Amino acid sequence: MGTSISDPCIFRGFPDLIGDTINTLTSESGHYLAAVDLGSNSFHMKVVRVIDGKIERIDRIREMVRLASGLDEHNCLDQVTMDRALDCLSRFGERLREIPPHRVKVVGTNTLRKADNANVFIRLAEKVLGHSIEVIGGQEEARLVYLGVSHSVRRCDGQTLVIDIGGGSTELIIGQGYEPRYLESLFVGCVSQSIKYFSDGKMTAKRFRKAITDARLTLEPIEKAYRKSGWKMAVGSSGTIRTIGKVVMNHQWSDDGISADSLSLLQQAMIDCGDVGKLDLEGLSKDRAPVFPGGVATLVAVFQGLKLDRLWPSEGALREGLLYDMHGVKEHDLVRETTIAALTSRYQVDRHQVERVVGVCRSLYSQAESAWGLDEKNSYQECLMCAAQLHEVGLAVAHSQYHLHAEYIVRYSDLLGFTWSEQGMVAALIRAHRSKLDVDLFAELGDGLVTPMTRLAVILRVAVLLCRGRTNDMLEDVVFSVEGDAVRLQFPAQWLEQNALTLADLKREKKYLNAAGLSLKIASLY
Repeated sequence: MGTSISDPCIFRGFPDLIGDTINTLTSESGHYLAAVDLGSNSFHMKVVRVIDGKIERIDRIREMVRLASGLDEHNCLDQVTMDRALDCLSRFGERLREIPPHRVKVVGTNTLRKADNANVFIRLAEKVLGHSIEVIGGQEEARLVYLGVSHSVRRCDGQTLVIDIGGGSTELIIGQGYEPRYLESLFVGCVSQSIKYFSDGKMTAKRFRKAITDARLTLEPIEKAYRKSGWKMAVGSSGTIRTIGKVVMNHQWSDDGISADSLSLLQQAMIDCGDVGKLDLEGLSKDRAPVFPGGVATLVAVFQGLKLDRLWPSEGALREGLLYDMHGVKEHDLVRETTIAALTSRYQVDRHQVERVVGVCRSLYSQAESAWGLDEKNSYQECLMCAAQLHEVGLAVAHSQYHLHAEYIVRYSDLLGFTWSEQGMVAALIRAHRSKLDVDLFAELGDGLVTPMTRLAVILRVAVLLCRGRTNDMLEDVVFSVEGDAVRLQFPAQWLEQNALTLADLKREKKYLNAAGLSLKIASLY
């Protein structure tokens, strides 16, 4: 399963991602991009400049925040940890002040996925940082990690295994070239394992065995499938793996990358030392030492479970993946399109009906976007179109309450290319597309979203209603005019008289909208 040291596709040492690896991208020259990764252990920021299709590193900052260690027994971040994180982000904000918001991407990972008070922290963090923060799911994190790593190593004939050990989660990805094929995010990381098994700093063989066994149990469900898929090259990202690589090479336990034997020697050296505070390993910083045992135990478990014999550290990681994702907007859009196509195929959605609803949504949106101020944020239309494509996935479960089934599927599926907030917006629109319109549903999405989301829901509701007959007799002459909370639909002469069922649906919809604080007027064009 491993690969020989002489394999020509393996890089040597610890290459810097930013430099000569990006020569196929095209973009306007001289602009800046920034990526911020709010990890469970460290916060990272990277600022680059795009010149003639190449990315040149301008600034890079890493601060050890240990966000995961601030989770209490109720899964809430404590005030001390939040203050430490906010201090860090205020410093990041100084560096990001002059970069336009659309060229800055800030993401939160495992700890912000787990914390019950994550929204409280995010609101405070956005103020000091000056940019919005998106929490991404585990599979999306894995996709971005692979994207960053795949650009940092030489292209290899065959599949690549990528391992990223974070503070609270470990991502394992198998892919070829720039395309990931298997994506997993496991709830085990250097901070969580260190807190669980090495909280007092004592390192014994028994504690390592327990930590490794625990990590193996988390890894066990995917071990066989991953080994069966196979890979030619195994690459590790994250500070934990890079530090392990430096330590084993500095101590001459390995002459290239991280071998299984060198990892065993490192583990034994830590056991012989016995105390984290007394660790004296060349390449291990004092601030990383407290979470190092958990990271080593996790990597040992991965080596055992996947039967690895060697792993090569890489500089590429999540933040580099974010930069590539921003720079390759078209490729990011393709990821979303592929995700939606896979979901509609899996739940056997009527694609002809999807095309009808999407077409009507597009027409209604174009007529209302200026009056309703929806053109101020391009993502509104994208959110609406995604909901239009996915609103019937719940029919695969049951026709009764299918909008609730669809909302659940979309909200809790792994949707690559979507952040959690984007996924939540699409799911909320789907839930609101029929029956009672509960605008309180949108209050949970964040400040300032109730009005625009309600308006998007009205567009989707009307489009679904007009397409209820599931025929190709599309209405091209419907006039959709809006002013504040007032909606007006005008139909061609005689059309309403000839479509009594649709008229009845519209009258019922009028009552639903009235109950939600909106008005609907139905008229004919003469």
